[in-house]
Amino acid sequence: MESISKISSLLESARELTLDAAQSARSSRSSTKTLPAAQIKKLLDSRNDREILEGLRRVVSMMYRSQPCLTFFSSVVKNVASPNIEIKKLVYIYLLNHAEQEPDLALLSINTIQKSLSDGNPQVRALALKTMSGIRVPVISQIVSLAIKKGLGDMSPYVRKAAALAIPKCYRLDPNTLPQLLEYLSTLLGDKQYYVAGAAVTAFMEICPDRLDLINKHYRGLVKKLVDMDEWSQLATLRLMTIYSRQCFPKRTRRVKKGNSTQGFYGDDGEGADEEDTGEVIQILDPDLELLLKSIKPLLQSRNSAVVVAVARCYVNLGTQEYISSCIGPLIALLRGPQDIQHIALYNIVSVCLTKPEVFVKYASHFLVHSTDPPQVWELKLELLTLIFPHSDPYLKSLILNELEHFSQGSDKELVRESVRAIGRCAQSDARTSARCLRLLLKQITSLDGNLVAESLTVIRHLIQQDPGSHQSTVIRLAKNLDTATNPRARASIIWLVGEFSGIDGENNIAADVLRILAKGFADEAEPAKLQIVLLAAKVYLHHLNRSGLEPVKPTMAPAPAHDYSSVGNEGFADLEEQSQSGFQKPEPEPEHPIVMLWNYILLLARYDTSYDLRDRTRLYKALLAVPSSTQLASLMLLAPKPVPHTPSPSESRTGFTLGSASLVVGEDGGLHGLRGYEALPEWVEAGKEPDPSLRETEILKAEYESNRVVPAGERLDSVVRETKIGSPSKTNGFGAVGGKEKTLDDWLAEGEGEDEETEDEESDEESEEESSEEASEAEDEESSDDGKERDRLVK
Repeated sequence: MESISKISSLLESARELTLDAAQSARSSRSSTKTLPAAQIKKLLDSRNDREILEGLRRVVSMMYRSQPCLTFFSSVVKNVASPNIEIKKLVYIYLLNHAEQEPDLALLSINTIQKSLSDGNPQVRALALKTMSGIRVPVISQIVSLAIKKGLGDMSPYVRKAAALAIPKCYRLDPNTLPQLLEYLSTLLGDKQYYVAGAAVTAFMEICPDRLDLINKHYRGLVKKLVDMDEWSQLATLRLMTIYSRQCFPKRTRRVKKGNSTQGFYGDDGEGADEEDTGEVIQILDPDLELLLKSIKPLLQSRNSAVVVAVARCYVNLGTQEYISSCIGPLIALLRGPQDIQHIALYNIVSVCLTKPEVFVKYASHFLVHSTDPPQVWELKLELLTLIFPHSDPYLKSLILNELEHFSQGSDKELVRESVRAIGRCAQSDARTSARCLRLLLKQITSLDGNLVAESLTVIRHLIQQDPGSHQSTVIRLAKNLDTATNPRARASIIWLVGEFSGIDGENNIAADVLRILAKGFADEAEPAKLQIVLLAAKVYLHHLNRSGLEPVKPTMAPAPAHDYSSVGNEGFADLEEQSQSGFQKPEPEPEHPIVMLWNYILLLARYDTSYDLRDRTRLYKALLAVPSSTQLASLMLLAPKPVPHTPSPSESRTGFTLGSASLVVGEDGGLHGLRGYEALPEWVEAGKEPDPSLRETEILKAEYESNRVVPAGERLDSVVRETKIGSPSKTNGFGAVGGKEKTLDDWLAEGEGEDEETEDEESDEESEEESSEEASEAEDEESSDDGKERDRLVK
């Protein structure tokens, strides 16, 4: 009979599985078809679990397709008491999404959900707690708080984790429950299960991230559990530990001193031993901080890139150079991932490289641009190459310049421009390679791309300003390209350079001749070029004045109108007038210098230009150079040495943002202080203001228990055996003595004397035993046999 019942039960279960499979296959084929509302209600009101499950699936699919399904609320909620866990899950999902719209009907299900908190299945208990805390009805906040309190003492860690995750939801329902929630949170932070503690840390960071006093007694426990937590809890815990370390461990440093002591032949210190201060400052780590840094080191091999970046953030903001170097390799390994991971990882790598570029030199091959890299990736790679360039060896520098030269001759215009800018940054960071960089940039002048030529000339201008004395021939070469250069920015850069070199070689300078050529086509030039032409004319004219020492030429005035006296009759002075005119001749005016004529001509051209900015600038120069007393002021303004420009790295504006933050990726577009909600790391706490380290001691009670407890006899015997084993003579003929040293002659003699004394003691003991035995025999005769037996036992 038992075999028949087993077979029938197996057949029944097989039939149910077949029906379920057919139902799921039919629902997958007809999932796009929506049943009428009446038919769905009929399914929900059925007594068959399979039909109820099908109806709930239909409702949930409608809900996720944003179709109206609020009409089924009452029919769905009445199934909350079903013992089927699959039905419970779907009802809870529906409740979480529609409880706010029907709060009165949702409150009817609270009693049933509370009963589920005592269910025998921990999965049902956790699901009920999750659902109760997710129903966003403020009236039930105290009920949710009691449910969390009940979940704290649950035997299942799965339920305790659900209680920890329910704390922030309860706080959002009613912020007045915060004191109770803090007590619950303090209990959960000390939970022995790592996934419960991780969920508690997540809740802590959401409701009270400033209450670091709750973390003190759980600090070491959380650090030890950190490696075993899930990835989301690891991220929250790493951020919490970074903030906690900054506010509870002061940054202590000391200056390393190098001793230059000479050691004598016999190991004695020399007389001239002294110490030299090398100036190197190293950080002294607190033992608890070092415990954290060592504990999170295995997380550098995490499969989650966010965890790797979070560990790197801890090391960069808390650790020493040794720890920072250990996180560079895992950060570089993220570049093997997808392009979106590469993009985010490169932003964090660049942020670290701006402060520690020398540790990235050995990974230079990972920053070479690939043909499949998108623009946002190769742009950051080029920046990394320029950052590590000054710290590289000559071979690596040559390799980087070859790469940049290759990309500067490509077809992608954006890549070509970024390569040119990268070459300029390389030349600025290392003066020894500036000549080669300048040769590479001069090749771009003949390009047909005007923007590329302008960018190259801007970089060339910056390089020439670093060492003006050795680039005079370069300026002459650039001036010859004015005939072919068409971009206004490019022409303006060349004209500015010619003006800067207009004071060299006096009359033999090319600046005046260049000005003469430019004046012919002044009307056809763009406004940036016109401004530079006027500036060039002012500089050339000022140099001419300084060389000749002449007074500035006053502007030519129109001649005064002559009076016509022809209508007046001859009064007898006509003969005298004729004689005076015939006897005196006016001297011929000296010809003006060509530079003066060019200056006047440029003033005249600019006077009638359409640009008011150009007209105002021209009037300024004219007024400045027209007064003799202002010539020196003009020299200070126009001929003063210019500061050497420095082109910063594009990501220098992101250095203030924390690693792993969204503000680091967005950069300046997120605002000066980052995106809304961004919080920077706090500064290190001052020495003397940190909390007492004894607050982090967690084994004090255990130590007191060990000292006060009664030691069992078994343990005492074991300890005595161990002591006797340690103190027993060795079987190696005297070589196993204390300290493992061989016995000396004095030891042997002392041991012999000890043996003689022992023999004498033994003989005296034997004599006393014989006397006592004789007395005992005499007493046996006098007393009864029973008493004799007892005495015999006592003697023995």
